[in-house]
Amino acid sequence: MGKRVFSSTARRPRAGVTRRQFLRQAGTSLAGTALALHAPFVHTAEPVTLRVMGTHVTLREPIRRQAEKDLGFHIRFEPGGDDRILQKASSRPQTFDIYEQWSNSINILWRANAIRPLDLERIGSWDEVNDLTKSGRLLPGAKVGLGDAPYRMLYVQEDGALGSRPTGRISFLPYVHNVDSFGYDPRVVPEGKAYDTESWGWLLEPRWAGRVALINSPTIGIFDAALAVEAQGLMRFDNLGAMTREEVDKLFAILIEKKQQGHFSGFWNSIPESAEFLASGRAVIASMFSPAVADLNERGIPAIYAAPREGYRAWHGVMCLSSQTTGRVEDAAYDYMNWWLSGWPGAFVARQGYYISIPERARPHLSRAEWDYWYDGKPASEDMPGPSGQVAVKRGSVRNGGSYWQRFGNVAVWNTVMDTYEYTLPRWYELLLT
Repeated sequence: MGKRVFSSTARRPRAGVTRRQFLRQAGTSLAGTALALHAPFVHTAEPVTLRVMGTHVTLREPIRRQAEKDLGFHIRFEPGGDDRILQKASSRPQTFDIYEQWSNSINILWRANAIRPLDLERIGSWDEVNDLTKSGRLLPGAKVGLGDAPYRMLYVQEDGALGSRPTGRISFLPYVHNVDSFGYDPRVVPEGKAYDTESWGWLLEPRWAGRVALINSPTIGIFDAALAVEAQGLMRFDNLGAMTREEVDKLFAILIEKKQQGHFSGFWNSIPESAEFLASGRAVIASMFSPAVADLNERGIPAIYAAPREGYRAWHGVMCLSSQTTGRVEDAAYDYMNWWLSGWPGAFVARQGYYISIPERARPHLSRAEWDYWYDGKPASEDMPGPSGQVAVKRGSVRNGGSYWQRFGNVAVWNTVMDTYEYTLPRWYELLLT
């Protein structure tokens, strides 16, 4: 299969000539001129290498290989834990060209001048991006959710601030997204009913003491914990997406006491580690991301991804351009971003339980059974593979939580960097070290 062409208005060779052909022709012409003048030969068209920093969610080897095949340049992935890569990206933008993480990282990166605006004229399929990012809802009347709903910080305003009023520049490319909750082992934890009996409060249920794991991320774990505390009736928040210092103190007093009582079996730092908590039996219930549940199911280990009655914690993947990236590497960055919305990547992440901002482009790359299961919430009409190619979904299974539209109609809170963010950090590390 030949190299695909993706819609982007990045600087291009003339029509009918691929980027690779153009660079080869240009290099040959310049080399001939240098030899004619008896000048030293200069390589003016060195291969581009695009450096992508992010998390294990999307920086997966099959994606890197397919992108290189389709785009024709080298791509280097640097996956890592949420906090480590965010700290590195915000302080050293020269170490990456594209940054991939969650929307709650945007404010930190923007304030640090680590990223710069994207030109919408260079995002060829922008008109096809659905309304979730642009307005906060997939359907009229759906709950937007508390906290940093991505549309609130999508557009770069004339004064350089981020806001919801449409302009010609955006702070990030919206692509992968999902709603998060917790996973549990139905061999130990009795199976609940979506949006009815399944509850965030299960994370603090005394009968699971010593077998509960949480994500080690101050900007994410705090909301899982807060939703659990509120569901157990231990405290109430005026606005869970904007906690006050007093509320933060009360929350951590509860969590620290629980930890001292041995309630938590650990705090995980990566998707593979979270899966191992359940696989090893170290935990029977844990904060989880959908790929960890898909991985467990592919390995034949039963795990259910809950649909809590209180609503999900939602997140949206953001793809950002380093403030230090220019020239041909910048062109490659735009090509890579456009590729992500082209169809194949969206189908790949669907098999790990994630959605893409242009679902209709992913649809031709999914079987009818896959679309019906992952997007429409219908029973699986056949056995279906996960992202690794092994059977992850058995015939007759129904995705807990229903369709794409139903799941995103039940958002309690978005991943958020609150005004009290700096205050919460030492409290979080106090919890870890207690």
